[in-house]
Amino acid sequence: MTEREKLALLEDMLELDEGDLTAETALDDVDEYDSMAKLSLIVLMEDEFGVKLTGDMIKGFETVGDILNLMEK
Repeated sequence: MTEREKLALLEDMLELDEGDLTAETALDDVDEYDSMAKLSLIVLMEDEFGVKLTGDMIKGFETVGDILNLMEK
């Protein structure tokens, strides 16, 4: 899976337009990245990539790139 495809998954999850996110995007700058989005991220990561996220992992995410680094497909 390419980085663009991974970004598209995140954009779809957050209901953003294609191209709104880059690896450098700060999560604090994404209004849609709220508590519900974090729950959706937990499900997405487990279903699509077999990664079980913990609360501490999510708290440690600063940029979209931090999430992309855990996507291994």
